Amino acid sequence: MASLLHYFILIPMVGFFISLTIPGKREGLLSWSTFGIVGIHMLSAQVFIVAWAISGFPTLDFKDLVLFKSSDYEFFLDFSFDKITAVYLFVGSFLTFLVTLYSRYYLHREEGYKRFFNTILFFYIGYNTIIFAGNLETMFIGWEILGISSFLLIAFYRDRYLPVKNAVKVFSIYRVGDVGLILAMWMSHHLFHENVTFLKLSNYELVHEHLQTHSMIGVFISIVILISAAAKSAQFPFSSWLPRAMEGPTPSSAIFYGSLSVHIGVFVLLRTFPFWDHQLSVRILIGSLGLVSSLIATGIARVQSSVKSQIAYASIAQIGLIFIEIALGFTNLALIHFAGNAFLRTYQLLVSPSVVTYLIREQFYNFVPRHHTIEDSWPKRLEYSLYILCLKEWNMDSFMYRFLWNPIKVMGKKLNLFTVKNLFLIFVPIYLIGLYCVYNKQLIHPTVQYYLPIVFSLIGFVMVLKSFAERKDVMLSWMLVVMNHFWVALAISFNESFDFNHVHLYLSGIASAGMLGYMALVRIKRLEHAIDLDQFHGHSYRHPRIAFVFLLCSLGVSGFPITPTFIGEDLMFSHIHEDQIMLAVLTSLSFIVDGLAIIRIYARVFLGPHVKSQYEMAYRSS
Repeated sequence: MASLLHYFILIPMVGFFISLTIPGKREGLLSWSTFGIVGIHMLSAQVFIVAWAISGFPTLDFKDLVLFKSSDYEFFLDFSFDKITAVYLFVGSFLTFLVTLYSRYYLHREEGYKRFFNTILFFYIGYNTIIFAGNLETMFIGWEILGISSFLLIAFYRDRYLPVKNAVKVFSIYRVGDVGLILAMWMSHHLFHENVTFLKLSNYELVHEHLQTHSMIGVFISIVILISAAAKSAQFPFSSWLPRAMEGPTPSSAIFYGSLSVHIGVFVLLRTFPFWDHQLSVRILIGSLGLVSSLIATGIARVQSSVKSQIAYASIAQIGLIFIEIALGFTNLALIHFAGNAFLRTYQLLVSPSVVTYLIREQFYNFVPRHHTIEDSWPKRLEYSLYILCLKEWNMDSFMYRFLWNPIKVMGKKLNLFTVKNLFLIFVPIYLIGLYCVYNKQLIHPTVQYYLPIVFSLIGFVMVLKSFAERKDVMLSWMLVVMNHFWVALAISFNESFDFNHVHLYLSGIASAGMLGYMALVRIKRLEHAIDLDQFHGHSYRHPRIAFVFLLCSLGVSGFPITPTFIGEDLMFSHIHEDQIMLAVLTSLSFIVDGLAIIRIYARVFLGPHVKSQYEMAYRSS
């Protein structure tokens, strides 16, 4: 049975490639092919679950494919199946089937009909990759697919300002979760000295043996996993992104942010539960985070004027309760709670347009006075203060801007040293000197050699800060994000005498995607004459092919699993020593801001209202 697991990823993958070949005008063929593939997947899942149950509910694990192997490192795909996967598979396949059927009629004659079904199948590939993943590396492939498909579905109405703006905002939170998972992989390599599978993590003796002498490493891994889970499941302080994600079509809101994608953080905690089960401090932290999220989200949900926002915050509150259940060790209850919440939120989101219509009609005929609530018995000052706080969503959105994104922009704007001319006159010679030092380490004093990796990684981080804050020169911003990866590779190359094929593997995808992306920007500049990063230009309207090519290049540079850079990122982190916290932090921050800068370039140049539109556009949200 274990050898059949990877077919649950291959079925939606085949459907995705089939949907790419179908012309956009063939709505019936496109929807029926998607509907058929998802239906086959659902039936196969149900048959497999029944057969697995008859076999006695065994835990299955299948090492499928080794993508890269060296003397001290192995990157392989591993698939597993147990009760957690079974529940997520049943819920996911059934709800995706229903939403696909619903979307056939809901999106009829929509301009992006083909794009929607392509993205849904792409999302389904990522979802199945995550739930069947047998190790963190395989999970990270699905994690990245889920992130970019979220961005594309939120920005589905790409000729409008707000959907694109909110898509970039959601992607920025997802990027934090991405790096949290990378850091978990990095430190787990040092803890177990191997690419550890979830099956081995369920071995208490093995985990206890390694954590006995490295308890702080265990706490660190658990915390970064919690950060990833909180970011993906919209828990405090990342809760504000979920209602913003509702800018996409109602079917995508139902399947993404009501049922499946928003519960992936819960899945990560359930999957890694045997690792942090005996760490009391981590369990208290997870429970406290869930409690705070539930209390805050419940209050916010009660004052929302939008039905989608109400459902979003209600879902956040329930997921907070699931976090508490997991922290208390009630994993079976958490799975039941997940299934119930997923079905309920999907139903609520799908019927929400009809319900709103009925309520609008009813209010003219049946006036119902407001019912008294428990808050009416509180002191008025407390009641009004809580009302204002909930109305402002506890300032979580402005908090993220004030203390995270705005400081990055302010620092970036002051880095006027970075110009195209200075890149070639100053930083390229410095980089060449650094390369000379790498190949002649014996000539460098040990103290200097110790600090050089930090200096070079700091230069890379400063470059992406400038790229993220750049508002005029698109070419400069793109060059800076590409060069950042070269500085990261140079910094880590000082660490030890490892095979430089690892560096070449990492930079091969960066170099090819970087050059092709630069050519795409040059092409669009020749056609449109003036592009900058000060506003959205919407050039995908007239140049969809160039936009698609640049999107692929953006994914390649950001480490998406379409180039060797995806494996290379994990390789680079595996060469950072466990005591080099500063180097790991700078590299992680570089990857976060690098991804944000790249998606910002793509969104500003190719998405949003067309710059030459004759119609008035809303450029600010309320």
